[in-house]
Amino acid sequence: MPSPAALRQRSRTLVIAAAAVPLALAVLADDVRVRRRLEASRHDPLTGLLRRDTYTARARRILARHGDDTAVVLVDQDHFKAVNDTMGHSAGDVVLAATATRLTAWAGPRASIGRLGGDEFAVVLHLPAASLEQRLAQLVRMLHTPVVLDDGRTVDVAASVGAATPATVCSCDLTVLQRAADAALYDGKHTGRPSIAAAAHTTVPSINGRRAGRPGTAMWGRAA
Repeated sequence: MPSPAALRQRSRTLVIAAAAVPLALAVLADDVRVRRRLEASRHDPLTGLLRRDTYTARARRILARHGDDTAVVLVDQDHFKAVNDTMGHSAGDVVLAATATRLTAWAGPRASIGRLGGDEFAVVLHLPAASLEQRLAQLVRMLHTPVVLDDGRTVDVAASVGAATPATVCSCDLTVLQRAADAALYDGKHTGRPSIAAAAHTTVPSINGRRAGRPGTAMWGRAA
């Protein structure tokens, strides 16, 4: 039978252990809350896509890893204002979320996919030149598939796509590639075909990395 001293020691140990459990649970809950806030700060709340800083950091890592086999793709919804005006902003939100889902499905989990703001998106991914045109054509088809709203209504959607690669614009700089992809996108706007940048697209006048004169040039990179 344990001695009285041993019983007292055991009792103290149990008291300390019991007191430590709530403290450990509180620390764990705080850690979960911190992680959730950090995760939320990295992602756009509507689409779940990356915000500017996280998108940029991941995009640069992909460029450094894959070099010429990297593609920078910009996507701009066509006639998006008309969707908001005629069907309501809730319908517009569904369209944006659907676009984000399609971009994620197309690019895969290792890509960097960001919402630049409004109805503009960017994707940086490993994509060899031999597959570039075929994959971009696939993306355009996906982005032209009608979106079904929560109430059952269908929205006809479309998007313009511009792409740039280090090989086609002779640069591995993300800002240069984004500017060239943006200029190529504008060249192919509303054509229903993807546009691939050439070296000449890097010389298009720009503001904050966007083609000068396009809406939102003062807001480049700020995820909504």
